[in-house]
Amino acid sequence: MSLTTVSDIAAQLELSGAQAAEPLGLRVGPVSVCILCEGPLRDVLADYFKEATDVVADPDITVHVVEGQALDPAPAWQDWAREPGKTGRKDAIHDLTDGRLIHKRRTGVTFLQSTDLLVAFGPVTENANQVVNFVNTQVLNNRQRAGWEICHAAAVSKGGRTLAIAGLSGGGKSTSILRMMDIPGMSFMTNDRLLVQADGLGAQGLGIPKHPRINPGTILGNDRLHDMLSAQRKAELRAMPADDLWQLEEKYDLFISDIYGAGRIEYAAPLTDFWVLNWQRDEEQVTMIEEVDLAARPDLLAAIMKSAGPFYQFPDGSFLRDTAAPDPEGYLAALRNVRVQEVTGRLDFDAIAYLGRELFDA
Repeated sequence: MSLTTVSDIAAQLELSGAQAAEPLGLRVGPVSVCILCEGPLRDVLADYFKEATDVVADPDITVHVVEGQALDPAPAWQDWAREPGKTGRKDAIHDLTDGRLIHKRRTGVTFLQSTDLLVAFGPVTENANQVVNFVNTQVLNNRQRAGWEICHAAAVSKGGRTLAIAGLSGGGKSTSILRMMDIPGMSFMTNDRLLVQADGLGAQGLGIPKHPRINPGTILGNDRLHDMLSAQRKAELRAMPADDLWQLEEKYDLFISDIYGAGRIEYAAPLTDFWVLNWQRDEEQVTMIEEVDLAARPDLLAAIMKSAGPFYQFPDGSFLRDTAAPDPEGYLAALRNVRVQEVTGRLDFDAIAYLGRELFDA
């Protein structure tokens, strides 16, 4: 049997169990999502997305999630080229006449992306984080088709002011944004993906329901987070050289409501300020912030822009290619009414927290 159309794939997948399960409804700003999933994974997803859960009568997006199942014959996978500076095989694709299959090389989870049917299948229960990412990708796709730009940034909001933070590789945006959450009345918007669209004299920002995944260094540097690690692990990490701790890739999910309390998430808000972290750990100069013209700083713009990746399907049904690059002009237009500032000097999270308090107290 050939694997040429979405119908070919649907004919091999058993979706009735998911379709009979109690729907899990989400609302993220103007976007509504229905997740159809049975078994223990549904409970995991319900807990993960609890801050976005809502009753959805006529969803914009419906995602099917089914455990196991495989395609026969196996698709002729083609590796998706990774972004500069990243190595290893991660995603592979198989294009259909009216859709695309995306396969995670490391886990074996496969996704069907199309305008008519969205399915996650394979070992999904043991890889719930990839299902979470697939759901959030659909929110991103929905807004990008409506003209929004996707930024590689975290964001918080308070009192009509929203601050987004991007950074050059390893810049510490997650740690910085969590320090902002110590400000009374602050709401968390997003940790790694921010959608932006110009709106009259301002701009709108939209986050996605994905909790921060943070490194041990972030946990050790914030008293609020210490209980996320065992006493033994904290002792082991504190004994490590500073450079080794900074480079350590050991991710932990931080649930905002568990640490900061209920009602501290706001996915949609006007975007007013954007900081780009261009500081250095070994810099002697004190931390400084200065307004910049983003059109004259392609290096900073590059830190903000983010490829939509293999899941993005254009409004006409065609798919993004791995040779495509984000359009700088689209970002400049989206951010034209946002104050953009560059943070330079020494990497100092106490300093960034002070600057944040000044901004939101102004």
